[in-house]
Amino acid sequence: MPGLRRDRLRTLLLLGVLLAADLYFHLGPRVRRRLRPLERPPGCPCAHRAATSAPRPAARHVPPAEPDGGGPGSKLRALFAHPLYNEPEKPPLLRPEDSLLAGPEALRYYRRKVARWNRRHRIYREQLNLTSLDPPLQLHLETSWIQFHLGISRHGLYSRSSPVVSKLLHDMRHLPTISADYSQDEKALLGACDCTQIVKPSGVHLKLVLRFSDFGKAMFKPMRESAAVTRAAREGGLAPGGLQDGPHLARSFAPPACRSLQPREPRAVPDVLSHHLCIPEKQLRDEETPEDFFYFIDFQRHNAEIAAFHLDRILDFRRVPPTVGRLVNVTKEILEVTKNEILQSVFFISPASNVCFFAKCPYLCKTEYAVCGNPHLLEGSLSAFLPSLNLAPRLSVPSPWIRSYSLAGKEEWEVNPLYCDTVKQVYPHSSSGRLLNIIDMAIFDFLTGNMDRHHYETFTKFGDDGFLIHLDNARGFGRHSHDEVSILSPLSQCCRIKRKTLSHLQLLAQADYRLSDVMRESLLEDQLTPVLTEPHLLALDRRLQTVLRTVRGCIEAHGEHSVVANGPTGQSAPDSGPS
Repeated sequence: MPGLRRDRLRTLLLLGVLLAADLYFHLGPRVRRRLRPLERPPGCPCAHRAATSAPRPAARHVPPAEPDGGGPGSKLRALFAHPLYNEPEKPPLLRPEDSLLAGPEALRYYRRKVARWNRRHRIYREQLNLTSLDPPLQLHLETSWIQFHLGISRHGLYSRSSPVVSKLLHDMRHLPTISADYSQDEKALLGACDCTQIVKPSGVHLKLVLRFSDFGKAMFKPMRESAAVTRAAREGGLAPGGLQDGPHLARSFAPPACRSLQPREPRAVPDVLSHHLCIPEKQLRDEETPEDFFYFIDFQRHNAEIAAFHLDRILDFRRVPPTVGRLVNVTKEILEVTKNEILQSVFFISPASNVCFFAKCPYLCKTEYAVCGNPHLLEGSLSAFLPSLNLAPRLSVPSPWIRSYSLAGKEEWEVNPLYCDTVKQVYPHSSSGRLLNIIDMAIFDFLTGNMDRHHYETFTKFGDDGFLIHLDNARGFGRHSHDEVSILSPLSQCCRIKRKTLSHLQLLAQADYRLSDVMRESLLEDQLTPVLTEPHLLALDRRLQTVLRTVRGCIEAHGEHSVVANGPTGQSAPDSGPS
């Protein structure tokens, strides 16, 4: 009997501890957030601004920050000076809920991260008996990546008037690295991280997380297109079998040295055919993706990530994280700063004396799929990290227009012209705002030629009408000679488009603001220029005309009132008849 009483007491104590923890960590913050607006006087608009160090939009309108470069005749400057890029955004950002992060909470989280980093770094040095004169890392609130995180709002990842993006691009291009590691996706493949912290699995592209001296992070996607290194690897007996005169897809029987590919996409390739697919080796800037390639094994191009950011900014979407090109010293900025023993173990010297490394994963863990410096410098793209999922949870949703990811299958949207009527009845796409955002994303993907948009992501805080984050654009800009019209199916089947989006597209079709011209000028700002070849730039103008023709066809069939939507929630435009 005394033993049973002790067990009951322990059970009660355990339940009490769990209840107290739930109150402190879950219910308490919710109650404080609910009561916080009530604590401020209703007539004091500056109360929230004084309570946080995060910058907030001013009441008056500020013209957008002009891009770097460009002379008096700059089309890019003229574009951003146009009234379309200067009109106030609606609805105005007046409430704390309109900003993604609460300033004080985010800064406390980042201070804890820095303290944990310093502690782990000290323990690491002590274990290896390393001496360092470097002082502990300090968190500075004015750093560009913090201001970028605090500036994310309901309207986009950054505001038009924000000078933070230019500073963030400059910092990612020039700041030294203090750490390099595999991404959470690659760690999940090795069983070395918590898979619940991953929004969606990655593809088959080697990428690393680089941390800079200001504690900011960026995703590094290296170039995989060095012909000289590939030739040297072949001379050393490291060539992938069957890839003799450039990348191609084996139509029937793959060479023995080809690595079997099991695509980690929403729909797997049937096992009977997966053995005939090889991972692409390289693609030069002026080469097109071979027409025999399936979209789910297409090359992932670092320059496509860079170009997608510039195009997104020109379209005034502001949904692609800031991305910049950089020449990275793989020895000093990756190998010498990483603490990951697995990453250290995959570095080697090629027969041409170039420093190379490859991925330790089920797909690319062979030296013929390595990326190499020349001899140390390797170009790649750096995309700014979004706030941690602990601070700003994101939701990954399968696209209603997802492709089959098989060699022969077709999805319903590919055979049913009335498919959009079904989509409109299913949550969350029953929200007109969500559907219009998907159509925006389809237009963006069509311009870039990206067929691999199987999921999209949103910040949960902004609800169903929040903007879609345009991540993972590396499979764009593959074929400039082919326009994949099926990417536009959301637009052609639903016949809906935002008036704001349509106005920007019509402006970019004019000679004074031609899309190819402003893209060419914008990309000159990047260190890796030319980012896109001239045929890819000219393809943008051709595809833009295809989008406008599709909209005109919808207006002729259904009327402008039914096609063009005003506002972010999709209110129909006044009936003005077909244009």
